[in-house]
Amino acid sequence: MQVFNVQNMSCGHCVKAITNAVQARDPAASVRVDLAAKEVGVESQLDAAQIIEAISEEGYPVKLV
Repeated sequence: MQVFNVQNMSCGHCVKAITNAVQARDPAASVRVDLAAKEVGVESQLDAAQIIEAISEEGYPVKLV
């Protein structure tokens, strides 16, 4: 599982937007979001750069932990 620090997440809409962005590129991806820790865990065939790009396109600053 790859873990990313994603700033500016604050609600369920954020969780849904990020989950949908990743799963749009890999429908089989497993996405776990921890709002309090500002972390997103992704189990996917996508590499880190592809996941960062997907989340960034939703407007969230993101970096690999």
